[in-house]
Amino acid sequence: MNTVDPIAVVTAFFKAMETLDYDAALPLISPDCEYTNMPMATVRGPAGVRAVLEPFFAPTLSNTFAFVRCFADGGRVCVERLDRHQLGPDRWAELPVVGVIEVEDGLIRVWRDYFDLATLVRQWPELQPA
Repeated sequence: MNTVDPIAVVTAFFKAMETLDYDAALPLISPDCEYTNMPMATVRGPAGVRAVLEPFFAPTLSNTFAFVRCFADGGRVCVERLDRHQLGPDRWAELPVVGVIEVEDGLIRVWRDYFDLATLVRQWPELQPA
């Protein structure tokens, strides 16, 4: 029986990612995790998650993941967030995101983030494909 609170797992993951503490965050990702950062491709496992997140966060000075709403249905967690990324002393990108995350045996097994890419690119034009 899974006694780990799925919301606690998701919260711990995002708290670790605020400081880019991959050593604390990635052990919460299942080896067979499927991560889809819509509308991009799906990656698998902690290495796949890191391969997506590390280059994205590399230019940030600080990050905040503010939970607006969070609820669970069994191991499924839905998180409405406001992701804030500091790109310079007075420059921030803010992105509303909805994440649907499935936690199994205390690990994130499925993670899908939904957001409007145009909203992000308007604030962070360096992300525009060449």
